[in-house]
Amino acid sequence: MPDPCFLFFSSLPWLLSLGTRHLFSFSKLLFRHHSVKSISLLFALFLFSFGASAQRSSPPILGFEETIPSAILGLKRSVLIHLPVSNGGDKKKDTGRYPVIYLLDGPDNFNSVVSIVEHLEESGLCPPMMVVGIAHEDRLRELTTGVDKEFPGSVGTGEKFMSFVGKELIPYIDATYPTTTYRTFIGHSVGGLTVVNTLLHQPSLFNAYVSLDGALWWREHQVVREAQMLLLTQQYKGKALFMALANRLERGVDTVSVLKDTGSTTDLLRSNLRFIQEVKKNKANNLLFKHKFYENDDHASVRLIGEYDALRFAFGFYQLKIYDSELQNPDFDLKSLLTKHYQDVSERMGYAVRPSENQVNSLAYAMLRAKQLKKSKALFELNVANYPNSANTYDSIGDFYLETGNKAKAIEFFKKALQLAEIPETRNKVNALLPVK
Repeated sequence: MPDPCFLFFSSLPWLLSLGTRHLFSFSKLLFRHHSVKSISLLFALFLFSFGASAQRSSPPILGFEETIPSAILGLKRSVLIHLPVSNGGDKKKDTGRYPVIYLLDGPDNFNSVVSIVEHLEESGLCPPMMVVGIAHEDRLRELTTGVDKEFPGSVGTGEKFMSFVGKELIPYIDATYPTTTYRTFIGHSVGGLTVVNTLLHQPSLFNAYVSLDGALWWREHQVVREAQMLLLTQQYKGKALFMALANRLERGVDTVSVLKDTGSTTDLLRSNLRFIQEVKKNKANNLLFKHKFYENDDHASVRLIGEYDALRFAFGFYQLKIYDSELQNPDFDLKSLLTKHYQDVSERMGYAVRPSENQVNSLAYAMLRAKQLKKSKALFELNVANYPNSANTYDSIGDFYLETGNKAKAIEFFKKALQLAEIPETRNKVNALLPVK
């Protein structure tokens, strides 16, 4: 059965493109299955959406804190954990499994990344994802290696910290929460340095790497020197790197002429630009790469916009695009489009990804109401194939047969739905269709 709110809003782009008359025709069709009150609510929400951004019915659950003991670090480590709102914000493993974003400087970056992820998921631009924000006892020590002449009193132990991440934190998260194998690593400043170091020395640990104004100047650009060899000899197929660069240029200086500078104020920018040069020299290693210079952002402000752009880049393959002409064309094969798209997504993610049940159900009902019966039937059947244990998929295809006059088939699928779950609405439909004894 269709969720009226989901169906209404997921169909808005198509309906609006067809004009007001079709919008109201669509609302009249909804009256067949839903009360006047529910339809009025839909229109109230629709009108409100013009004056404000779309809102969830309840505030998002940002996350919670856990303390994880570490034998490697010899202490307990606090992490912030966010589970997708679509999962109810809890640990249930039967509602889906999720890619994970591992976030350095968790207390500083957690809220912004969680908000971005939930927005992108709600917009169909990325999958539902977990976020794990890591707190640091001493970020300069944990996120660097060795000693830099500018900080002679700090000895970096980054290798030990990343050993904790790879051997203790990630296995704990995978064992405790509903995760997949796809992981993203995000860091800012010395966190960005850690991200780049990990890409070079432990490329298999993550799938997508995000360095936000990374402190690649550490130890006189050591990571840049290492990149000269490692980017040449290693393969990065299936890996992505996004680098955000903040503006620290003087007037009249650009990102080309600054490379001639020797001052400390541009050292961070120059180290990043030189690393980018090394990446561009080694395209044969198949690293998916993008960098962006933010003219109007400094070291602090680049985090938010960089996080957003990085995730749009890393998951640029995820968005399903269906054009209005394809929706309106009764001969266009929507099922094949969805199947091919999610095959491509699965290849990129490294595991099987299916279109969501609600997504397909919404499209199927929209096609049914547009009298595009071939499309509608194929989509309902796709949902049954993908979600054979969902009572709702059988109830929905039963609606298709009821709408098209095949009462015997409708009863057959309604009964299958009831074998999986007792749905009052489905029971009522069966009772109405069966002859009175």
